[in-house]
Amino acid sequence: MMGTFKALRIFMENDKVSGRVVEATLDELSAGEVVFKTAFSSVNYKDALAATGAGKIIRTFPRIGGIDAAGTVESSFDPRFNPGEEVICTSYEFGVSHDGGFSQYCRVPADWVVPLPHGLTLHEAATLGVAGYTAGLAVELLELNGMAPARGKVLVDGATGGVATLAIDMLAKLGYHVVAVTGKDAEHDFLKKLGAREVLSRHKLEMGTRPLEKALWAAAFDSVGGEQLAWLTRTMQEGGLIASFGNAGGIEFKATVLPFILRGVRLIGVNSGETPMPLRRKIWGRLGADLKPRQLGDIGHEIALEDLPGYFDRMLKGQIRGRAVVKL
Repeated sequence: MMGTFKALRIFMENDKVSGRVVEATLDELSAGEVVFKTAFSSVNYKDALAATGAGKIIRTFPRIGGIDAAGTVESSFDPRFNPGEEVICTSYEFGVSHDGGFSQYCRVPADWVVPLPHGLTLHEAATLGVAGYTAGLAVELLELNGMAPARGKVLVDGATGGVATLAIDMLAKLGYHVVAVTGKDAEHDFLKKLGAREVLSRHKLEMGTRPLEKALWAAAFDSVGGEQLAWLTRTMQEGGLIASFGNAGGIEFKATVLPFILRGVRLIGVNSGETPMPLRRKIWGRLGADLKPRQLGDIGHEIALEDLPGYFDRMLKGQIRGRAVVKL
């Protein structure tokens, strides 16, 4: 009989949201057909928003946080999964309206579970997590719209963030000329190690004000939104492609229709939360093969469950780089 185990549960107390490590039991977890023992989870920007109340992510309290996890099946009422199998669970309502991955055991609907793909360990899968899946999905969507190395430079902004660091590595591996933009001038060597051929300081960007600026980029991966996304629309080449998947710089941006009707720029939204399972499995398969980053060991670093509250604060202040892997 399974006893108690550790989990980071998020509470709303006195109109304030905060998370702390507690002892939990299986009976307390949200319902689901598959129970797995968690080996690793990871920390995403959405997790920091949820656990601090900086974003209205969690709908009912208390809730175990964590929007991804990787582990080994303990029990299953669904014939697709058997005890001993290694699996991944990311996105959907995991860690939002359903207890999430910051727990030594997870219980989830079978339809959310992905078998660990060939080419990845559980640690590597957790290092990728939602961030790696989002980066991989963005690459897939832009490739479907014609992105190719021969078309020109690819810009990645917010470059030291989780999705961006993984995207830089993936794109460089595929042969793209990657240009990274960061506000952290001390991280230029790190970004070049990941594969960026050029690194631009965000503080020195000349964004201009005209509806169309000099055409610079064949494609762009935007985790920032706000002013930088508006600048990207003005500086794309003919037929340029922008993948939008973040809002670290704000949820609004001011633009005109001219980049879209005069240059054929395409702004493509990347929603990793509700991807159909066939595509989800395809992307995870690629993450274990041609999209597997070469520098995962440098991008990821381990932390303990007890370290999470402090890490959330640092993440929201922009004081981290790469990916934090939570060892359960």
